[in-house]
Amino acid sequence: MHKMAVGVQSKNIINDEYPVEGFEMMRRAGFTCCDFSLNDYLTNTELYKYCKNGFFDQPVHELKAFFEPHREAAEAAGIRISQMHMPYPCYVPGAPAKLNEYLAKVVAPKSMEICAYFDCPYIVVHGFKLAGVLGSEQAEWESTEAFLKTLVPMAEELHITVCMENLYTSCGSHIVEGPCCDAVKAAARIDRMNAEAGSEVFGFCFDTGHANLIGLDFESFITTLGSRIKVLHIHDNDGIEDLHQIPFTFAKGRENKASTDWGGFIAGLRKSGYDQALSFETAPVLSAFPDRMKHDVLRFIAQIGSFLAEEICLDKCVYTA
Repeated sequence: MHKMAVGVQSKNIINDEYPVEGFEMMRRAGFTCCDFSLNDYLTNTELYKYCKNGFFDQPVHELKAFFEPHREAAEAAGIRISQMHMPYPCYVPGAPAKLNEYLAKVVAPKSMEICAYFDCPYIVVHGFKLAGVLGSEQAEWESTEAFLKTLVPMAEELHITVCMENLYTSCGSHIVEGPCCDAVKAAARIDRMNAEAGSEVFGFCFDTGHANLIGLDFESFITTLGSRIKVLHIHDNDGIEDLHQIPFTFAKGRENKASTDWGGFIAGLRKSGYDQALSFETAPVLSAFPDRMKHDVLRFIAQIGSFLAEEICLDKCVYTA
């Protein structure tokens, strides 16, 4: 197996006014790829208030012109844009129909165009959180699938794989399973949609933090999805809130047993033959530490990535929780 690339999301690193500095910081820290956060340009906090900004109102050629310095800076630094995150949610329950239509018919296709502009092969999409509204997970999925199928022609033309992500949702004060938390169903759905499309236009993004919140069996989930997993969101939490922190930093008790099943994560990826980027979704970490420490924190995250890569490529697991 070749040496695995290690990446980090662009949020809280890349400054739109001068993207060169951020990509150079990634390079110096030890990263070779980047998860470019398109969701930073139309935020979930705006959308859940039924609001939007005008960023995606720009025509595609203007959006490409806006991102040209970013593309050039990444290339100059030797940083590959390995994945992107479409703005989310892709559907806002209870919002005016006009907003949801805008997300489906303007934001989604323009996100695909930007993804292709960066020569990025994967884009992550959130499924619709509608089980409570529609009454069942199956009805929720059917609504998500209808949206996903609208992306097929562009995905085929632009050679992009659209990746669904395991999510959580809230029920009262409790965190519960959200879309794509059943590995068997997710695998079958991806296979069926790819067969219908006649090409591999759908894949999966495994999110460690979301999986930890709802208590998924990491090794079983990952091996069930197998080669369908194309990208990762690697981050840690306390099992209570979606904190997006540095791996290995939360413990279940004084004996320091890790909150997250990193052993299962490593074993699952090894067994499934995963050889894509190890990408960290740890942007909040960079606002928690003093700004002067940003480079040091990024270096530490990159070193954790190197450790995970080494463990995954071994014949058997050496790491013990």
